[in-house]
Amino acid sequence: MENNKVTIHDIAKILSIDSSTVSRALNNSSRVTKKTKDKIIAKANELGYKRNHLASNLRKSKTFTLGVIVPRISRHFFSSAIAGIEETAYKKGYSVIICQSLEQLEREKNIVEILSANRVDGVLMSVSMETENYQHLEDLKKRGTRLVFFDRHCDIPDNSNVLIDDFQAGFDATEHLINNGCRIISHFSGPKNLEIYKNRFKGYKAALQKHGIKLRDELVLSSSLMEKDGVENIKKILSLPYKVDGIFSANDVAAIGAIQYLKERGIKVPEDIAIVGFSNETISSVIEPSLTTINQSGFEIGKTAATLLLSQIKENSSDIINETIILKSSLIERKSSARQNN
Repeated sequence: MENNKVTIHDIAKILSIDSSTVSRALNNSSRVTKKTKDKIIAKANELGYKRNHLASNLRKSKTFTLGVIVPRISRHFFSSAIAGIEETAYKKGYSVIICQSLEQLEREKNIVEILSANRVDGVLMSVSMETENYQHLEDLKKRGTRLVFFDRHCDIPDNSNVLIDDFQAGFDATEHLINNGCRIISHFSGPKNLEIYKNRFKGYKAALQKHGIKLRDELVLSSSLMEKDGVENIKKILSLPYKVDGIFSANDVAAIGAIQYLKERGIKVPEDIAIVGFSNETISSVIEPSLTTINQSGFEIGKTAATLLLSQIKENSSDIINETIILKSSLIERKSSARQNN
């Protein structure tokens, strides 16, 4: 008999005891005498019986499992958020299933279906760059699965979110460049269908307006913000008939692509072009020049999102009051923006 195939029925047969008695004993029921309980537990240990927690949890209508969907686990922000989620879930007796959409809507839809089929109690999610249709998420909520968005959320009603103030962060990043002498500032934006990139752009625009700087449409470049996008964006900037002296990138990855291309061309950062990124990726502090960036505190966002989701699961009511929690971000000043104020 293989250890991982031992069931309560096997134990009952060997001991000539009813299987319901074995089940009660293994669940420490007071309905079974200590003598019988000790005998059953001893035999279970001898046979290497492993309790089927999933089946047990399903009988309680809970799996004590959370699903987490992020665009890319390799990004420092998302790996930090996952660490915060996992630590919080573990303390409350929950396991975590981690999935990545790789910025693909179809993959995201499939993941949602798989998590739903596996009866997770709740989902923590940061949507993909392709996510413009939210039907799969509405369907998940209709099935009774709790859903909390973090970082990237959806502009649909009755959602719970844990975010930073992307407008303020975009404003702070752009004003930092202005205060360091930049006057013609480009913005590398993500897809405008996502609220975070809309809000970072609005912050950029507001900072320009505050300082009386004209917004130039050709300086706002939308992309998937991969490293290659940073290279393509900076090529477009350099081809303009006038000189750009600052860049606010909505993530670090595209900013780093731009820095590397500028170095290859012999264009100095920050003397010729100052650059500010977003997310505080690990590499941002070690590249040359080091990248000024917005720190989002991924661990705290993950921890807060998991706490919110678990409180909603515990409440187990259809009358959950959805809420949006806004956490603070901070600007980390490094060499890429340390420009002489002209």
